[in-house]
Amino acid sequence: MLKTQALEAFYGDFQALFGIDLCVNEGEVVAIIGANGAGKTTTMRSVAGLLPCRSDMVHWKGVPIGHLRADQIAKLGIAMVPEGRQLFPSLTVEENLQIGGRTRRKGPWTLDALYSLFPVLGERRKQSSTSLSGGQQQLAAIGRALMANPELILFDEISLGLAPIIIQQLYEALPTIVADGMSAIVVEQDINKALSVADRIYCLAEGRIALQGNADSVTRDAISQAYFGI
Repeated sequence: MLKTQALEAFYGDFQALFGIDLCVNEGEVVAIIGANGAGKTTTMRSVAGLLPCRSDMVHWKGVPIGHLRADQIAKLGIAMVPEGRQLFPSLTVEENLQIGGRTRRKGPWTLDALYSLFPVLGERRKQSSTSLSGGQQQLAAIGRALMANPELILFDEISLGLAPIIIQQLYEALPTIVADGMSAIVVEQDINKALSVADRIYCLAEGRIALQGNADSVTRDAISQAYFGI
């Protein structure tokens, strides 16, 4: 479904990615791991259209999309749960969720379906998004992405800064989220969490792929060597 080819990314004159080649198949969960500054978020932002790149560096179902804007990419079926949640503070929880549905894509995810998956959002749907805890805001950010009924969902640092019980809840919900064949990319610093849900992993180091393979066959020693660059 998704393929990056020699993907490069820049912040001004600073080059953050150096020739990233990765792919995601239909119904697959792919984890991207690596230390801070490895290029994980930059890769996600490039795929989602939030960072400019050449058209042929990102392909969706065989079609180059690297030149498209973020809103155009969302309408194709790619949704992102950004690092830091980035909810709209002036809107209610439900209004934040409804924004995700503006792509008008058909699919199983509706407000009722989300409230069934995350009941706390239904309970607080009329409250300001700023009244939610950090974990609840993460649920709302996931819900907003699901309302777009994507075929590929990008989770950027899904567990960053959250309490362990909330992290567990998020990872327990993931199989339900992808149950209907949705694909996912999970950016994660916690290696164990990444391996628990992924079919395949990519480990980034200094903007390059240091290791890739099936999650059930890559050894911990190989991951440690790639993760820490030793």
